[in-house]
Amino acid sequence: MSDGSLPTFGRRRAEAAAVNGAAAVPSVQPVPNAPVAEAPRPPVEGTITVRPEITELRNLCLARMDATAVASLSSDRLLVEVERLIADLATEKRVQLNAREQRGLATELVDDMLGLGPLEPLLLDESITDIMVNGPDHTFVERGGKLTQVPVRFRDWTHLTNICQRIAASVGRRVDEASPMCDARLKDGSRVNIILPPLAIDGPSISIRKFSKKPIDFERLIGYGTLTPPIARVLEIAARCRLNIIVSGGTGSGKTTMMNALSRFIDPSERIVTVEDAAELQLQQPHIVRLETRPPSLEGKGEITARDLVRNALRMRPDRIIIGEVRGAEAFDMLQAMNTGHDGSMSTIHANNTRDALARIENMVQMSSMGLTPRAIRQQVVSSVNMIVQVERQRDGGRRVVQVTEIAGMEGETQLLNDIFKFEVTGETATGRLTGRYEVSRIRSTFQERLQYYGLDRAWMSALDEA
Repeated sequence: MSDGSLPTFGRRRAEAAAVNGAAAVPSVQPVPNAPVAEAPRPPVEGTITVRPEITELRNLCLARMDATAVASLSSDRLLVEVERLIADLATEKRVQLNAREQRGLATELVDDMLGLGPLEPLLLDESITDIMVNGPDHTFVERGGKLTQVPVRFRDWTHLTNICQRIAASVGRRVDEASPMCDARLKDGSRVNIILPPLAIDGPSISIRKFSKKPIDFERLIGYGTLTPPIARVLEIAARCRLNIIVSGGTGSGKTTMMNALSRFIDPSERIVTVEDAAELQLQQPHIVRLETRPPSLEGKGEITARDLVRNALRMRPDRIIIGEVRGAEAFDMLQAMNTGHDGSMSTIHANNTRDALARIENMVQMSSMGLTPRAIRQQVVSSVNMIVQVERQRDGGRRVVQVTEIAGMEGETQLLNDIFKFEVTGETATGRLTGRYEVSRIRSTFQERLQYYGLDRAWMSALDEA
């Protein structure tokens, strides 16, 4: 390199050793997992490595790079050095490159070595909320609630598999043929699911749920049309009054985003313990303990489930327990926590509406093999959960709060529900945007005494009157 103080690459390293009279030149080791040369593919719009000569330059560049040198450099410095190496190789092989091709190839190589390869530009695009890779040749993204295919491709299955393994290794997990499924997270908190062949027939599959780098609050959700100011005020009061809240919805409906927004109203003095399969919550409070499940080892040992973590959380003197998503037998322990002095606890669940959410909780409690009767489980749910917030991704791509439901008690075997807010579609605009209105219930709440205890009963009624 120009200043001679940092490790060098390829041919120039050998030349320098010869000039200095070195007895032996250290062998140049290729970067681990370097892809092998392959036959050129037809051009794809939006990519730069389409000419066979550029493919050859890429492979030569990878072969001449020193792994130790790569690890010691920042991304900016590495980019400069890779560009120089590409220029040298292009001169040596008499390949004509314009500035765009040279810069693009260097960026691609740096992304491969230090980042996630072709996924890096998508991860930097803040308008993208989901990235879905279906094998090396098909990548889709979600923008504004709509799925579109993008001209991003990987060189082959090996290239894509290397990216998958890099993601898993970054959080201490593994994904390979023996263990072909993995939940992980990226450095920015984005959630990742990986599944490899032979389970994924058409090649390795990656699903990434991105999260905004800017904290989401109710003001931004109101701007997106997710909810109205009166609903935001009611949910703020519910969080401040330490009501136990379940956020329900389908895949990609915005459950985690809603829970992050709700959590902003938790008092900074409270101790919060979170339990997640892959840590993705973005809480802003100073006193947080984040727990994450662990899959079993290759020998089938060492698994730590969400239920194990919830049980352990109860021994950690939490003020609130927040479970990223209830999926199984940990539902019983969640209800126990909500009903034993941990008011203000929250969780998410997959369900199509608020009554279905209650049915799912009941089914998951039965999975815990506690031998409880259905009536006993329903009574436990009624005494533990105060409110369910139902979010939905609608056909126009918008994510909206469609129900805010109070668990009002039981009548016989049936749980009584009071829809404080319920969204009804009334039409759509010329651009396809759905329009609607909220029906509001002003029935006296079963947690009226708690509202009065916190001095927020008048604020509650005022929010309902404004709706």
